Amino acid sequence: MSVVPQISREALLAQLRDAVGAAHVLTDDQATRRFRKGHRTGEGPVLAVVRPGTLLEQWKVLQAAVAAGRIVIMQAANTGLTGGSTPDGADYDREIVLVNTLRITGVQVIAGGDQVVCLPGATLDKLEQTLAPLGREPHSVIGSSCIGASVLGGICNNSGGALVRRGPAYTELALYARVKDDGTLELVNHLGIALGDTPEEILTRLQSGDYAEADIQRDTGRVASDSRYAQDVRAVDADTPARFNADPSRLFEASGSAGKVCLFAVRLDTFPKEPSTVFYIGSNTPDDLTAVRRHLLTALPRPPIAGEYIHRTAFDIGEKYGKDTFLLINHFGTARVPAAFAVKSRFDGFFERLGMRGFVDHAIQALTRLLPSHLPRRVRQWRDLYEHHLLVRVSNDQVEATRAFLTEHFANSTQGAWFECDADEGRKAFLHRFAIAGAAIRYREVHRSEVEDIVALDIALRRNDREWVEQLPQDVERDVVHKLYYGHFFCHVFHQDYIVKKGVDPLAMEHRMWELLDERRAEYPAEHNVGHLYVAKPALAGFYQSLDPTNTFNPGIGHTPRGRDWQECNHASGGWPKGYSENA
Repeated sequence: MSVVPQISREALLAQLRDAVGAAHVLTDDQATRRFRKGHRTGEGPVLAVVRPGTLLEQWKVLQAAVAAGRIVIMQAANTGLTGGSTPDGADYDREIVLVNTLRITGVQVIAGGDQVVCLPGATLDKLEQTLAPLGREPHSVIGSSCIGASVLGGICNNSGGALVRRGPAYTELALYARVKDDGTLELVNHLGIALGDTPEEILTRLQSGDYAEADIQRDTGRVASDSRYAQDVRAVDADTPARFNADPSRLFEASGSAGKVCLFAVRLDTFPKEPSTVFYIGSNTPDDLTAVRRHLLTALPRPPIAGEYIHRTAFDIGEKYGKDTFLLINHFGTARVPAAFAVKSRFDGFFERLGMRGFVDHAIQALTRLLPSHLPRRVRQWRDLYEHHLLVRVSNDQVEATRAFLTEHFANSTQGAWFECDADEGRKAFLHRFAIAGAAIRYREVHRSEVEDIVALDIALRRNDREWVEQLPQDVERDVVHKLYYGHFFCHVFHQDYIVKKGVDPLAMEHRMWELLDERRAEYPAEHNVGHLYVAKPALAGFYQSLDPTNTFNPGIGHTPRGRDWQECNHASGGWPKGYSENA
């Protein structure tokens, strides 16, 4: 049992200002809004948002908050979809210090480009740009990079991503701080780089890149990526999912930690960038896509690079309500997206104070309706012809075999067809797929009078499951305005967004969905971590408690207890879920 320190909020705020400067300690509701409100869900009050500019400042902030007995929530880009990097309501037993790390940028290339060391504010977009001149790329280059997600956030959440050969974000090489069971703070250097003995020396040297090749340990006995996933996903007859967030074999220290430690750096593998080609497949029968998936995963010498599924309804919602995201990225690149989101958040807050919630979304939507279609002509034609869409990206050495299979499979089909994309079509087809992810949020804001909320699930089906198209019971179907199905088809990971009718309880619907998924023997969440939406299963909850025995970091994640030392407190979801044990 940890000792509870006594220090006033004024004294703590003074310490935080001394550590990072007064300009980077935010306490005003308007200034903190974009940090304490989740991208899709979740928000709550904080004592302060603190934005350190160096690793040493981050350490000093952590020392002050831990010594003062406050909760610490670590946050980078705040692009998560399950509310795991913000407070969730106000019912905590301690005040919250939210530490946003985006000012601590830095990507250090090591081992001739085969590996990188990423600091807390490094984004996937920045990492991709750094590696491009070397002909290499990071673990994930599609999807989350489009909205400015951080590299370390992906590791903390075991984010899956779209790249079939690479699986969940994973490393066993990390530099992090933990709070031990006696309440003391400890810095753990498992980067495999000799940086000194004290936290001050280690963090200062790392920040400045003050280490030589001789300081880097090559044979660490630890891996810097998930090397076994490519084989796992090819086992198409296995009766289990290829990947899911709570898989105990992919939980290791920082990897999958969900903010239960304070992460300072990770060391990751990089990958050769390969020339590729996109095939666009459409069909009105799901069996066609099943046949494509099973053949391309098993018959090709290597798996495809990516395979993304879009249902027609998701296509339509994404085309109309994700248009601004598509155009922003298409014309200005992914690097501008975080700044655009920050500006929008400020305007949202301004109009909410005037009682005009959703004004910005309505204005953007009205503007984009006036613009011409942004999608390629053949892609729009396939939307009219087919209900189910599959985008397959293969390396160019696999193009001939892929083309031959698709030609033979669809030779006499009246239900499906395919075409080989040119470079522009392929790029825009994938960009459209990833603009869909935020389109449901825009739909909700524009149609508040008809929509209660969104129930957003990401699920992993069994690899041998041929019945992947969901059939909802009528008592659920009648409560839904739209169902958006899209996802990483070769991995059998699907995103399922349900736009719920006004007056329907979204939480009750979500729990009903869980029952249906349990009947299908699906695992969930698949790649976005539990956040504050899902229940952490016993192995995952036990992993969290082993990392953070005093429950200082991100308490309540996965519906676990919110109280100090894992005690229950007065939040409805703050106790151990039914059937779960703190000793699990």
